[in-house]
Amino acid sequence: MNPKKDVTIYDIAKQLNISTSTVSRALQNHPAINKLTKKKVIATAKEIGYQYNTFAGNLRKKSTSIIGVMVHELNSNFITSVLAGIEKVTSEAGYDIIIAHSSESYTKESANALNLFHKRVDGLIASLAYDTKNLDHYLPFHQKGIPVVFFDRVEPSDKSTVVVIDNTKCGYQATKHLIEQGCKRIAHITGNLSRNVYAHRFQGYKKALTEHHLPFDKKLLIVNDLGEEAARNATLQLLRLPSLPDGIFITNDFTAAVVIQTLKENGIVVPDDIAIVGFNNDAISKLIEPKITTINYPGIEMGEIAARQLIANLKGEENVQLTNTIIIRSDLIIRESSLKKHTPLSIASNNNANKK
Repeated sequence: MNPKKDVTIYDIAKQLNISTSTVSRALQNHPAINKLTKKKVIATAKEIGYQYNTFAGNLRKKSTSIIGVMVHELNSNFITSVLAGIEKVTSEAGYDIIIAHSSESYTKESANALNLFHKRVDGLIASLAYDTKNLDHYLPFHQKGIPVVFFDRVEPSDKSTVVVIDNTKCGYQATKHLIEQGCKRIAHITGNLSRNVYAHRFQGYKKALTEHHLPFDKKLLIVNDLGEEAARNATLQLLRLPSLPDGIFITNDFTAAVVIQTLKENGIVVPDDIAIVGFNNDAISKLIEPKITTINYPGIEMGEIAARQLIANLKGEENVQLTNTIIIRSDLIIRESSLKKHTPLSIASNNNANKK
């Protein structure tokens, strides 16, 4: 069976006995075309099955109205919320998005970046993979004048905007809170320290220890991929130490939940024996018992800001700089997992609010 021939504006023009230019303008809601003609054109287009060729139209405009989004994972509440923020802003501005997933692989990220470039996206919003070494695969975008905005996991760049939280401050707040609860041997479970988010949280952790005259013990630092098996192994590694930690700052709520479960299985009471602070304010932090003290990571806000910055640049708005750093506020949320002193949660939360 032969496929049916596509209906074109020439077919609409022939049926209505008007010019193709009038049809084209009517379909684009051009103010020069009267309402009655527009109504007839649209009705006829619908009747005979006309489909607008978005790709061809965008090529004529030298724009695809598509924004690429590069994420390092998809099974994350944080990334999901960032995508929601991006989609809200881009759809309101008339852009579609294409999402590429690096699966925490530099190789896959590079291939996806090239693919998005060849799809002629108007701009790109990206968060780097776990092992990304450099930004060379984003050079084609810069060379073509295609704006790139990085969020969360970033590298210093003089060509792009980055949208982040103050990870050093957050690491400091998390560790300081554990110290205020009486912890003196605080472990830190984190990810690849070559990534800005983990490196800066580690810096904040060390800064809090130093300021409170507590020694940094390398045996209390565990760097892994923050997966379930790695979290269990990290917990067991700490439990084998001659002197157990009395607090753990963990840079991921899912990992923190696995650590708490593993501690329970080995007879350790949280927070009485070991207090726990996580990171991200993922849904799991409120589902596990005890609920996890964590750092709120405003993903929707981050997505909205990254998208607005990119679109403002695409529209050529004045006073928009594409080579700056935007820092979003993020605060400590105190829950039961860290309250060694059994301070009533309402009082702890109020005290924390007064420090903001």
